[in-house]
Amino acid sequence: MKNSAVVAWKFLPVPVQPGKIKSGHGRRRLAYTDWGNPENEHVVVCAHGLTRNCRDFDFLAAALERDFRVICIDMAGRGRSDWLEDAEDYNSAATYVSDMEHVLEHVCWQHDNGSPRIYWVGVSMGGLIGMLLAARQRPSVSYRFRTLVMSDIGPHVSSGILSLFATTIGKDPRFRSLSELESHMRDTALPYSPLTNTEWHHLALYSAREYKDGTIGYRYDPAISSGFRPDRIRDIDLWAYWNRIDLPVLVLRGEKSGVLTPETAREMQLHRPDVQITELAGIGHAPMLMDTDQINLVRNYLLNIRNRAE
Repeated sequence: MKNSAVVAWKFLPVPVQPGKIKSGHGRRRLAYTDWGNPENEHVVVCAHGLTRNCRDFDFLAAALERDFRVICIDMAGRGRSDWLEDAEDYNSAATYVSDMEHVLEHVCWQHDNGSPRIYWVGVSMGGLIGMLLAARQRPSVSYRFRTLVMSDIGPHVSSGILSLFATTIGKDPRFRSLSELESHMRDTALPYSPLTNTEWHHLALYSAREYKDGTIGYRYDPAISSGFRPDRIRDIDLWAYWNRIDLPVLVLRGEKSGVLTPETAREMQLHRPDVQITELAGIGHAPMLMDTDQINLVRNYLLNIRNRAE
């Protein structure tokens, strides 16, 4: 993998929703990393899970950058992107869809010779955002989705599973060292794929935020938990959007996952016959696309779609 110390951060200003800011210029920043040839018209956009950040994709991006441009985004309130002034906006799908549409339009503006071909790779929440964007494809937009890769997520997630997330999100613990934070991640994380020590350290390093008092916390806004109060948790039901998608989709399901159930995976395929479901043995939520087997699975799929498009 490329030495992550030389991966350049970039920042894109995006407008905030009217009435959501009382000062400044009505803009905030989204952070992202940009891999590969910026003139490559085949652009993989990677979107992370609920509390994660764009550096989760360093391993995948390093494997893809020879054949694709790869843009990995920190969603609002995560990583190095700005936090939202109104915590309620974290609970609105419109926040993330609008932000990502600005990112995609920015990518299109950079390509003078036509529209880039977008290959969306999303883990958990990032997969849902991609699904919503793909369902909104219309002639007036300049970007075009070629495919969608969704890691362990589907159009239905039960409130019972969401309640499990509520037990850890937004607790804002503080640690005396990076190693303490890494130990906490290992102890509290839902069952990811079996990660190596190197991968765990990588996740911890880019999950860490140092505070003025010298303590270390997680690099996300604790306010993203506002939608996970017991009185607010409801089933996620996005079948109407799933049924609008008209492009090939790869769905990765962790065998031990309770987020994407076997029943939901089967129904996804019934609704859309051009969906490829791949189950990963011994893995829970969510396959992180960091190990060689998962990276090769995604890379080979994307290359097949790219070659089909040419």
